[in-house]
Amino acid sequence: MPRPIAIDGSSLTLESFGRVVHERVPCELARAARQRVRRGREVIERALAGGEVVYGVNTGFGELAQVRIAPDKLLQLQRNLLLSHAAGVGEPLPGAAVRGMLLLRANTLARGHSGVRPELIEALLALLNHDVLPVVPSRGSVGASGDLAPLAHLALPLLGRGLLRAGGVAVPAEEGLRRAGLAPIELQAKEGLALINGTQAMTSLLALAALEARRLVKAADLAGALSADALRSTDSAFDPRIHALRPHPGQQASAANLWRLLQGSAIRESHRVGDLRVQDPYSIRCMPQVHGAVRDLLADVEAKLAIEINAVTDNPLVVELAAAPAGAAGAAGGRGGAAGTGGRGGAAAAGLAGAVLSGGNFHGEPMALAADVLAIGLAELAAISERRIEKLTNAAFSGLPAFLVRDAGLDSGFMIAHVTAAALVSENKGLAHPASVDSIPTSADKEDHVSMGMGAALKLGKVVDNLRQVLGIELAAAAQGIDLLRPLTSSLPLEALHASIRTRIARWDGDREMAPDLAAAEELLRDGIDPHLQELL
Repeated sequence: MPRPIAIDGSSLTLESFGRVVHERVPCELARAARQRVRRGREVIERALAGGEVVYGVNTGFGELAQVRIAPDKLLQLQRNLLLSHAAGVGEPLPGAAVRGMLLLRANTLARGHSGVRPELIEALLALLNHDVLPVVPSRGSVGASGDLAPLAHLALPLLGRGLLRAGGVAVPAEEGLRRAGLAPIELQAKEGLALINGTQAMTSLLALAALEARRLVKAADLAGALSADALRSTDSAFDPRIHALRPHPGQQASAANLWRLLQGSAIRESHRVGDLRVQDPYSIRCMPQVHGAVRDLLADVEAKLAIEINAVTDNPLVVELAAAPAGAAGAAGGRGGAAGTGGRGGAAAAGLAGAVLSGGNFHGEPMALAADVLAIGLAELAAISERRIEKLTNAAFSGLPAFLVRDAGLDSGFMIAHVTAAALVSENKGLAHPASVDSIPTSADKEDHVSMGMGAALKLGKVVDNLRQVLGIELAAAAQGIDLLRPLTSSLPLEALHASIRTRIARWDGDREMAPDLAAAEELLRDGIDPHLQELL
């Protein structure tokens, strides 16, 4: 078994996130984090013992923050919060997304600023390590006080309520816990609120999309290079001297990939003399500029994720006591608000080892904008791929047999495969409309501006799936184009790519059922193209 990843709230990376959600690497709470968490818990307990009014600890929530809760009702308050906020609907999130949510929520609590017990974090990690996953409906979050409904469904099984997926089957949480050798826990003051305030649903989905996008931007260069050679295009547009004059990092990286992939192609050499085409269409010639822009955009998104996966997004927050402006203690917060006046916020509890402050770190705007922008970029990657598929199937341009089949007319070849790509690209245009430009006030207008980050992340996931399908169609079409140019050969890396495609999809010698071929191409991209080819990029 691999060595567990230490969860400390500060050192999680996108790579380690991927190892946990995809490879099921176990996690454990780091010793130093445990000590920090205990100190944060002590601040909450001292505030209660000192009679302080602390939002969400001994008050109601949101618009009900002015309601003071009796001491003997504090535990019921936290339980009620999870029960009432578990109001999601729609199809459940996939297992990888739920694993990511468990990991990210445990990681943010491990910073020690949420006032919870270490035992609560360990309960989340136990679900993760036993792969007993809460059933989390995908709809119900507007990304305001974070992903309240999804996170409530994530936490509900800790109480023995809701549903758990054990062995691939959804069962009542109490039964799922029993199968895993676990037991329900009782929430203490503040802990219910600490479990649901944050961006971990949208962030998990965005992180999964970013990890897949890493692979797909490389696949786009591979597919584009294979198409370029099948179309007997020039490699001069990828000359590094051109891209040194406009040195966007992504553009230079894609240009270098395309240049390297095409070197040594006998197909290219056969057309250096006598080919009257001076320039190729933009979908070929401008691949570095388009693919590269998406690479740069992805790098920006990954930088934001690196911050968010280690960020504290709860509210109110336990912070170290520092000199504050006169009158700051008790100042209004919000869902923040000060004790007795606001939403999922809090009041400063001074005179202790720390203070409990209200803010808005739960607001999903950074992740919402990142998801929207990445969706736009990946939609463009699919759009330029579809244009190359069109060029491959268009005999008037390609010089290849119509629709990539020798007996065109009797056979339709890749005619409708291109139509499928066009349909997916058109769907992406709607999905790429940003969700974050919308806002709808909730909670009696206390939450008067919301991020719609969960909607942005869900749309992004569909764009990723569509892109993978389109690139799969391009790979299948480009491989067929290479076959139609035999006995000429492509470069060594592109011949290796062609051979990899042919292990899953036979050459198209006559019409047959197309859907299995397209599914096989998509599966090739999902499983990962030959690692040696990936290393080239």
